[in-house]
Amino acid sequence: MRVIELDEILTVLDESAALAAVASGFQRHARGEAEVPPPMHLAFADPPGDCHVKAAAVAGEEVFVLKLASSFSGNCAHGMAANNGFMAVVSAKTGELLALLHDRGQLTDLRTAMAGAIAAHAIAGSRRDTLGVVGTGTQARLQAKWIARHLGCKSVLIWGRHTGRAAALAADLGAQAVVLEELCARADIIATTTPATEPLLTAPMLRPGARIVAVGADSPGKRELDVEILTRARIVVDSRAQCVDHGEAGWAVRAGLVDAASLVELGALLAAPIAFRDEETVVADLTGVAIQDLEIAKSVWKRLTGE
Repeated sequence: MRVIELDEILTVLDESAALAAVASGFQRHARGEAEVPPPMHLAFADPPGDCHVKAAAVAGEEVFVLKLASSFSGNCAHGMAANNGFMAVVSAKTGELLALLHDRGQLTDLRTAMAGAIAAHAIAGSRRDTLGVVGTGTQARLQAKWIARHLGCKSVLIWGRHTGRAAALAADLGAQAVVLEELCARADIIATTTPATEPLLTAPMLRPGARIVAVGADSPGKRELDVEILTRARIVVDSRAQCVDHGEAGWAVRAGLVDAASLVELGALLAAPIAFRDEETVVADLTGVAIQDLEIAKSVWKRLTGE
């Protein structure tokens, strides 16, 4: 069994190949080809943090992957990274642990950013000049970079609860820090990336034809969007089962306001694109699916083994 540290992982990682693999993984997931058990979540109050354990396998593949990722936001105040974790690459033939990718949470961060870019491209339509990012953490930075690059956005707007952090992130990205209402009024597409447990965006804030990539609600209790937004929107989900259980869409489904059958899985949308009307609101609800972990870990493993 090999332990692969972060430096080596980043050296061999081909981001373009990994992005294509993650997009393909979404399609295989939508076709029912992947075995993805329900994720396990652990929540911590003092200090605040959480831990996710996810696994995925595809019949006929040489390996399957189990991932552990943790996030403790208070670490930053002590000079430590907020995120950590590993991905275990296991033989699907013998059950042997082949490698421990000690990515310290960075492969999870990257595959999440890739999913945001893939979803944004799938729902954006023709209006994609201005990206608005809600949040100031690691995923805010990554979504800003990946979505702007993938869509060719000309400008990026940043909002955060802490104005100083928003200003610092905006300066670092060559973006503009604005109030939330201005962000919603100006942005063609909005990425929400916070761990909020109460809605930040409400329906009156949004202009007609708003496109939202919702990343923050990845475990029970989290939410960034008011339920009225969801009742008015076309909703795309990375996993129908997960999003109903603990995504943004789940709040509306459990309230009886949205039919779970109406949720469009991202993989199905990639296989058969929909021409959304310019005036309709579209929300991509991303909870993070283990097929993403399988694909990005497999991409690294293949490069390490020369396959």
